Amino acid sequence: MFDPRIDKHLITDQGERIVDEVRKHWAASVSAALELFAGVVVLLLTFSVPAQAWWVPALLGGAVAVHAVWRLFEQHTDRFVITNMRVFRVHGIVSQRIATMPLTRILDISVHKPVIGRIVGYGHFVFESAAQEQGLRDIRYVGDPDGRGLTIQRVIQQAGLRGAAGRPEFAGAAIAPALPPATTPAMPSATVDLGRERPSTAPVPEARASGPASGWDWLAEAQRREDERLAQLRGEPASRSEVFDPDRTSTAPIDLPR
Repeated sequence: MFDPRIDKHLITDQGERIVDEVRKHWAASVSAALELFAGVVVLLLTFSVPAQAWWVPALLGGAVAVHAVWRLFEQHTDRFVITNMRVFRVHGIVSQRIATMPLTRILDISVHKPVIGRIVGYGHFVFESAAQEQGLRDIRYVGDPDGRGLTIQRVIQQAGLRGAAGRPEFAGAAIAPALPPATTPAMPSATVDLGRERPSTAPVPEARASGPASGWDWLAEAQRREDERLAQLRGEPASRSEVFDPDRTSTAPIDLPR
């Protein structure tokens, strides 16, 4: 009845094990011990009161003593357990209450050590978690609070919740370099080099200076202007090409077989 039986609350099939079982510091039982002492003193008064009123100190002293003993057992059954998966608290005598918190939900741990606590060696834990669960926010009268706080931090670190880089199996592992951002290849842009010679084209007959206009005069005039413009852009002296006159060309007579 007065044993919290911590082992039955462990998930043994998943490999859960107890890292530390924290009992209440003896300072938490000082007030209950003083109450018990006061109850015993009141009970002793039954021998110094009139016989007709003996039941008054007996009833009062007995009630105080029973309440003090109840508080002592309540402090004895209040356990805070740290495992490799979670932290949980078991407390209660007749009706037992269990509050649990996975290690993934622990955001911060504050340790408060009052003046007397620093002298006799106890402190109070305040857990900041993702879900403020009742019964696990304040854990009071924890013996060796600094050592217990380091134990919780060590368990969280070993569980890999502070980053995979801190795990022993990842120690010394090479980190793959970051890949460069993907870039879209630029499309080649078409450029016009005015200094490059134009490809040779078939000669276009120019318009004759005199004579009747032919159907090719306008094309020859456009070709002439384009050549003069390119020569000006290249810095060459403009030279007017000789007018093409098909009538002035001399061809040898061709003897055709008869």
